[in-house]
Amino acid sequence: MHFDSGAKLGPYEIVGTLGAGGMGEVYRARDHRLAREVAIKVLPRSFAGEPDRLMRFEQEARAAGQLNHPNIIAVYDIGTHDGTPYVVEELLEGETLRQRLSGAALPARKAIDYAGQITQGLAAAHQKGIVHRDLKPENLFVTHDGRVKILDFGLAKLQLPPQLPASQMSAAPTAIETGAGVVMGTVGYMSPEQVRGLPADHRSDIFSFGCVLYEMISGRRAFQRDSSVETMNAILKEDPPEISQTRVDLPPGLDRVVQHCLEKSPDERFQSARDLAFQIHALSSPSAVTSGRDRIASAPRALKIRPLLAVAGIVVALAAGLLVGRKTAKPPASIQYQQLTFRQGTIYSGRFSPDGETVVYSAEWEGNPREIFTARYGAPESRPLGLPPADVLAVSPSGELAVLLNARFSTGYQRTGTLARVPLAGGVPREVLENVQDADWPPGGSDPAVVREVDGRYRLEYPIGKVLYETPTWIDSARFSRDGRRIAFSDHPVPGDSRGRIVMVDLAGKKTVLTEEFASATGLAWSPDGSEIWFTAGVKGNLQSLYAIDLSGHRRLITAVPADLRLADVAANDRILIVRESWRRGISGLPPGATSERDLSWLDYSRPAALSSDGRVVLFDEQGEGAGPNYSVYLRKTDGSAAVKLSEGSALGLSPDGRWAATQPTLDSDTIRFIPTGAGEPRSMKLGARLVRTVEWHPDGHRMLIRASAEERLPRLYVMDMDGGTPRPVTEEEPRVLGAVSPDGKWIAVVSRVKPGRIIPFDGGEARPLPGLHSTDTLLRWSDDGKSVFVRPIGVTPDKIERIDVATGSRTLVTEIHPADRAGLVDLAWFFVSGDGRSYVYSYRRNLGALYVGTPER
Repeated sequence: MHFDSGAKLGPYEIVGTLGAGGMGEVYRARDHRLAREVAIKVLPRSFAGEPDRLMRFEQEARAAGQLNHPNIIAVYDIGTHDGTPYVVEELLEGETLRQRLSGAALPARKAIDYAGQITQGLAAAHQKGIVHRDLKPENLFVTHDGRVKILDFGLAKLQLPPQLPASQMSAAPTAIETGAGVVMGTVGYMSPEQVRGLPADHRSDIFSFGCVLYEMISGRRAFQRDSSVETMNAILKEDPPEISQTRVDLPPGLDRVVQHCLEKSPDERFQSARDLAFQIHALSSPSAVTSGRDRIASAPRALKIRPLLAVAGIVVALAAGLLVGRKTAKPPASIQYQQLTFRQGTIYSGRFSPDGETVVYSAEWEGNPREIFTARYGAPESRPLGLPPADVLAVSPSGELAVLLNARFSTGYQRTGTLARVPLAGGVPREVLENVQDADWPPGGSDPAVVREVDGRYRLEYPIGKVLYETPTWIDSARFSRDGRRIAFSDHPVPGDSRGRIVMVDLAGKKTVLTEEFASATGLAWSPDGSEIWFTAGVKGNLQSLYAIDLSGHRRLITAVPADLRLADVAANDRILIVRESWRRGISGLPPGATSERDLSWLDYSRPAALSSDGRVVLFDEQGEGAGPNYSVYLRKTDGSAAVKLSEGSALGLSPDGRWAATQPTLDSDTIRFIPTGAGEPRSMKLGARLVRTVEWHPDGHRMLIRASAEERLPRLYVMDMDGGTPRPVTEEEPRVLGAVSPDGKWIAVVSRVKPGRIIPFDGGEARPLPGLHSTDTLLRWSDDGKSVFVRPIGVTPDKIERIDVATGSRTLVTEIHPADRAGLVDLAWFFVSGDGRSYVYSYRRNLGALYVGTPER
């Protein structure tokens, strides 16, 4: 069925034709409800006569519609028109990868960039159990800004009829176009198991990706022969020519990645797209690409090795050791651990002394103030050093401590304090620098490198004042290499969140990203011989394992146990200092009419994001092991009723009528996804490369006050309509800027770290001071009567909620928070209060830990 311009398909108005093929026609259309243009794929009407096929299409399209990833085309809707099924998708501007290739190879950098994006999209789909089954250049789209989108997830099963044995497929055409002979048209990209008619899982997509990658970097297809039968035989029995024989500008590991994708047996390929994406990402550094020509040109032509993956990992690690001029130690066969601490509480940091026998650590035991202790390997007793409360950051080769005085968590895992120096033997700490998060001494150096905040941005500096790396979010675990030429650290994309990746900079500030983004990444140190970085990270949540990665980005697992591990240090004598942790974030609160607090936690890491004005409903998310790698959003009544899961992602805000929850997909930080709390359809809105942090609705239920930041910039407040449009800035870029909308919708109360309180008209206009609201206050909300605002003063013990009169600036105490059990209590955060001030919720964070010294056995 053909549709002319102006025709209607449900709520969509046809604007023009985009193309046609065996799967039907594709149109440009206008969705007037959300004021956006979309692509509509109208499928052949014959599908409606095949109920099983149509049902399968609907199931797959719904599954694809749940894939929210920048490298997968978005599916917005499905429907039928006069018996003709159609699917509504994101409208893309650009060209397919087939058109981009045009029979020629891509530059190495471009091919690796595209490959990295494709594998990230595949990883997101496979994680949800969705397999493409028809990956090929025609189903990969390159937008004008270089973004690669995987097309037709959810249509792959529909497009391919039941697979037939090769003998029955030999007469099918071999054309590439998506037409009636599509099965044979894509035979050159099918996996061996598909050719044999066997079940195909996610590893089949990895084989197809290998075919695409081979074509991108060689300019020719991996298994193209004169006939379909010969092509299928080649897929089953032959290996394509090694690309490195004809292209000398490729990174040395790229050919191995392709070969590993194209293994005939699924068990011998990469076992996950996530691991494949990691390998591709390791090849994307400038040094990896530019060194390819020299390294391949100088390699002996007779030396051609194709080891198994385990052997390849060892060979690459040895090569990395040679590159840094050191001999790589043999990977440990196992690690024997000995417990070093036995009291109940939280361990904040730990380091070996220069001899590798003494451990210096900071802890809070049984709810007492933080102290710095020393302990010896093999002895069960710890000795306090008698210093003021502080965290140990580093121990110099001469035995001097870098400590963090007045250390406190500012946001999530993010801490800050004052850097000081003190001899290990004892004495009075000498203060050096404020607003410091981390520090480390170079080998033989007299002054440390520091991570500190300057004007809301976080800098890695060495020496102090020379910026090697800067970010608006945060970094931690900065550690010098054994030779003092590099600094490795954990780079976190969201303020306070432990999600992160391992990054390295040299002393000139040249950055190398070594890993993909983990769900959590806390703690790292250099291996005893300096050839690897050892780090603890978790794929799903806080359950972290110990990994090693060399300077070329090749990763291996050192040890994994069913516990949360944090690497504190590695000594030159091979000993490892590990903290076994038990993190839990919970929610506590005072419901309406209650006289004592109730625990409202759900899984293992509950974080509140909004409280209804009447105090009866809390919106929260789960960010731990139970939530999975993409987090989960829940709604719960404060009377203790069971929580209801709304979606994956992070929670941002709750509408005044409680009908909508604003959420954020974990891997799409510039998107607000509106989830109905009852019956209804989800909606999405993008803010154009702005990282969304919080959402508060206007009382009219349509407009919103959004806290967001452009890439690499400080946050600011915006006003935006729920139906879309251009965000209107309300404030300048300011560190820790917070806002709240008055109950009549006329005003926005605003405060930031650099400016005291003021009131700004919601519809625009001049600001006026809000007396009594200080830059050290966390702004919570307006009172229901509009006469005051509720705040939580920062850095005050015990934690308090106070009320500030908007007219006079006078402050009155609303309540003090006194948790009964303080053992292991790290901090209180994320306070929310009802409009009358009588109910509240907050998040408490508890961590019970123990120190272990590990001795590798080789």
